[in-house]
Amino acid sequence: MIRVTGLFIYPVKSCSCVSLDRAVVGATGFELDRRWMVVGDDGRFLSQREHPRLAQVRVRVDEDRLSLEAPELPVLDVRLKEESKPTSRVTVWNDECAAVDEGTSAATWFSNHLGCSARLVRLADDDARPLGASSAQPGDLVSFADGFPFLLTSTPSLDGLNRRLSLPVPMDRFRPNIVVDGCEPHAEDGWQGLRIGEVVFRVAKPCARCVVTTVDQATGERMREPLRTLSTYRTLDGQVLFGQNLVQENRGVVRVDDPVVPLESERNQK
Repeated sequence: MIRVTGLFIYPVKSCSCVSLDRAVVGATGFELDRRWMVVGDDGRFLSQREHPRLAQVRVRVDEDRLSLEAPELPVLDVRLKEESKPTSRVTVWNDECAAVDEGTSAATWFSNHLGCSARLVRLADDDARPLGASSAQPGDLVSFADGFPFLLTSTPSLDGLNRRLSLPVPMDRFRPNIVVDGCEPHAEDGWQGLRIGEVVFRVAKPCARCVVTTVDQATGERMREPLRTLSTYRTLDGQVLFGQNLVQENRGVVRVDDPVVPLESERNQK
């Protein structure tokens, strides 16, 4: 039986994950996922593509705040909810969003860690990005994630990759939201949709992988693998693929150990 073995959110885009036993599916993905991000002076997002040291920022979610840690810096606390503040426009790829600046202390903290001018912003509560993909449907929304609300990967697919590598890589290189086990390697490629607990997900498209997969999520060090090896057997139309992007069809709760039912399999059983 296919089951969920891991649930993850990334409260600050391109920083570390937070592992969950239970996750709430909201309008833009899991609650708190990619609600914050780091931007440069021009308001454009910064990521591990150019700043792999973002991987070293450890994030913890407490009752009313995020606690951020990085080497040789004091802990930075950021409140989960703030009183209304003026917003400014920030940019994620080609999308503009309204965001709240988290202030001078947070800006100094990230600037010191990255060695460049940087600020921490939070997506305004009354804003969200319409999903711009060709597979989008009216009402599909996303936060500061690159393109889709969810990314699903499978342990058998990672095992298949690691059998080809001289040095295995952990799943965190792929920064998934949902990890499943109990299926064949890359079985997720054939799923059109799936049900996890009370939530139905639509499979939007395979996830095209970038240089972030080569960043060691513990040290921020950039390597050549696993992208080089993936490109030898997981390339389509010039893109290296691993995992599937998902969009939720309804809200609800998913949990570790929930069964995963591919919808086409479910239909075939009726």
